Amino acid sequence: MPDAYLYAAARTPFGRFGGALSDVRPDDLAATALAGVLARVPDLDPARIGDVVWGNANGAGEDNRNVGRMAVLLAGLPTSVPATTVNRLCGSSLDAAIMGARAIEVGDAEVVVAGGVESMTRAPWVFPKPSRGFPAGNVTGVSTTLGWRLVNERMPAAWTVSLGEGNELLAERFAISRERQDEFAVRSHDLADAAWTAGFYDELVVPVAGVDLARDEGIRPGSSTERLAGLKPSFRTVEQGGTITAANASPLNDGASAVLLASGDAGLGTAPLARVAGRGVHALDPQDFGFAPVQAANRALARAGIGWSDVGAVELNEAFAVQSLACVDAWGIDPAIVNTQGGAIAIGHPLGASGTRILGTLAHRLAGSGERWGVAAICIGVGQALAVVLENAA
Repeated sequence: MPDAYLYAAARTPFGRFGGALSDVRPDDLAATALAGVLARVPDLDPARIGDVVWGNANGAGEDNRNVGRMAVLLAGLPTSVPATTVNRLCGSSLDAAIMGARAIEVGDAEVVVAGGVESMTRAPWVFPKPSRGFPAGNVTGVSTTLGWRLVNERMPAAWTVSLGEGNELLAERFAISRERQDEFAVRSHDLADAAWTAGFYDELVVPVAGVDLARDEGIRPGSSTERLAGLKPSFRTVEQGGTITAANASPLNDGASAVLLASGDAGLGTAPLARVAGRGVHALDPQDFGFAPVQAANRALARAGIGWSDVGAVELNEAFAVQSLACVDAWGIDPAIVNTQGGAIAIGHPLGASGTRILGTLAHRLAGSGERWGVAAICIGVGQALAVVLENAA
């Protein structure tokens, strides 16, 4: 079977909740990332794209009508280019890339674009539809921005705790202090700011038409652990031992990202960046979702035929500082190889867009550093995770 290669990556800047991208529809954000990644491979005839696989976690508003197909049409691609939208919550676009790679490997397609989008600002409120018309009681609107909603009463209460409470449980389980979490968060902001200043993201990020946003909106250079130490915990009180704050967890964001995948002999007029060498998925108790990347990455490495000692670069989505630290500790790797260009705590975590954001970043890190092997991993709400191993194609 042919190998699948990553040829190009592109994303929008990530905007803050209610920030610079709040007036941009998610399907327009998706079209921007899709057009941006194709611009990196100018010799490719878009009619050759066998499929577009797009990730989206909410899908309750303007992104509800197969936003992948909407992106194809809005980007001006031929109407013959098909598209689908997949939902594995935070892992949606990494799942899309895995599906695209498989399609190439089994010969179902030669060229696939994978990506994802989320506008957490524009995620609507929803009302449960009554089984009978004109209910006598009041109806409560439910935000679709993040987390559990319209929970089935048959679900055990331990499974349906908030994302933050699930990670407070991880902090207890692994004795990860507030201080370590704050230090990790400051590092994320410092590295993201340095990467932008050094020009690392110049080739990865494409502007959004009509929006004055040159880089990720949530980066706060000059953060300090002393400043972060003064913030109140968000999910537990200090007396309850709360450690997670708005500063050491990823924020709510808007944005889109994409990668172009193809076989090694696709003849695209440009050299590939990396080969998709291994994939892994794992699931566990829903409240422990933050720890799920540990086994997902281990499985991806086993399928690639390598071990952690071979890995020179890791992109781990920073949903929370505590779960990132728990994963890095469990892998026993050097923290210095993790998220060297900043992570989601600083850059942002627009759910469906994060998977191909970390995958594209990883491919560019390998190309720039010359390291041979890299891992992209992401935790997923309701107790899942995905990971992909890339091999430098140089």
